[in-house]
Amino acid sequence: MSDTQKLIQSFQTTTWIINKQAEGLSHEQMRLQLPFRGNCFNWVLGHIATNRDQVLILLGQVPIFSADEVALYKTGSEPVIEGATAVHSDKLLAAIQESQARIEAGLKTVSAETLAEIFNEAHQQTVAERIAGLHWHETYHTGQLEILRQLAGTNDRIIG
Repeated sequence: MSDTQKLIQSFQTTTWIINKQAEGLSHEQMRLQLPFRGNCFNWVLGHIATNRDQVLILLGQVPIFSADEVALYKTGSEPVIEGATAVHSDKLLAAIQESQARIEAGLKTVSAETLAEIFNEAHQQTVAERIAGLHWHETYHTGQLEILRQLAGTNDRIIG
């Protein structure tokens, strides 16, 4: 299996998990806050979705979200609490689907030369390594969705 096929499969897996964790939850349930420092399901979902824009850009594609929308979900942004501005969870889930299709298409057509280009001179990180790193970051946050689903009162098990 090629490296690009492995990346496609990895993004497919997290997309499936994200969809399963979101299944049956309302936008309001996705905005429930933990009783300690952390972010709600909507923020984590938005963080994943807007970070996928970075993958799209690396693959030569136009991002899905505006700069204002990205700012809501960037690392260190304010939590999405009652009354706070947030992208509707349905739009975020639709963006996950769209980005998945576009990432797959991009990875199927990107040249080996593009993937081997240096993305970060200081760390000698290639474009392929950056995409893999962004996916690792996505898996970290995808795992958080299980707890946030339970916060909504589902009392179920998605993966097990």
